[in-house]
Amino acid sequence: MAKTSRPDRKKGDRRPREHSEFEEVTLSVDRVTRVVAGGRRMRFRAIVVVGNKRGKVGLGTGKAGEVQAAVKKATVTAKRNMIRIPIMKGTIPHEVDVKFKAAKIRLIPACAGTGIIAGGALRVILENAGVSDVLSKRYGTGNKLVNAQAVMIALQKLRWKGGTPPPEETPESKKLKETQAARQDAAVLETERMGITEVSKKDVIQ
Repeated sequence: MAKTSRPDRKKGDRRPREHSEFEEVTLSVDRVTRVVAGGRRMRFRAIVVVGNKRGKVGLGTGKAGEVQAAVKKATVTAKRNMIRIPIMKGTIPHEVDVKFKAAKIRLIPACAGTGIIAGGALRVILENAGVSDVLSKRYGTGNKLVNAQAVMIALQKLRWKGGTPPPEETPESKKLKETQAARQDAAVLETERMGITEVSKKDVIQ
């Protein structure tokens, strides 16, 4: 019988994961080293993008001795640093230019059907944010982390129509809207039913 580090863990004890509205994408996992007094210490750095494809997106990085632990840390950081962006008819409301470190990013609104004209970190972040049509151009470095940070800064500079963002739609508010709509439909059906009169066959024949 194979030995395991966790003998109390059985196959039947695995519980199904809870469904989350956010999607997690690992942008990259790199091996990094740090020179210390005793030599070099090797660790892994993970970059994770989290978004709900409805205007919320986050970026996070995490370092650990194992890849799985680094990805978990990066996911927690990304969820903690999520931002909301304005999306109008599937695209961004206006053009934006950002210069961050050695990267320069330009995002341009596009008409419906254009798609996401971007690659690398730009495409992953825009897809998870919920943008379906956008033009982009990247200048300078090809470093994924720097480009991802530049895109997040560019998205933070997008302005909402009217200056203030609308109230965020939560699962509770969505259920409340559905309940109110169902009540309105029931009231309309009840009104229509009250206007119906029954006619017997004798009255029809006469």
